[in-house]
Amino acid sequence: MVYGYDLVPKHELLSESEAKKVSKKFNIPIDKFPKILESDPQVTALGAKPGQLIEITRNDGTGNYPYYRYVVKG
Repeated sequence: MVYGYDLVPKHELLSESEAKKVSKKFNIPIDKFPKILESDPQVTALGAKPGQLIEITRNDGTGNYPYYRYVVKG
């Protein structure tokens, strides 16, 4: 067991309204965010479908930072 490290960062499925807010905040269409495959184990665990947006919270040691991925078929 590895102590002090999260090997898989937190993944959260955003609602449609949350995804629209993120899209507006960054002025980027939802489908232009970096992609993540629906076959990814974390996406499968969340039950996410293509077209949805996932927020991934990473910690680099100085704080938590959100990253966003657009779910695509695959």
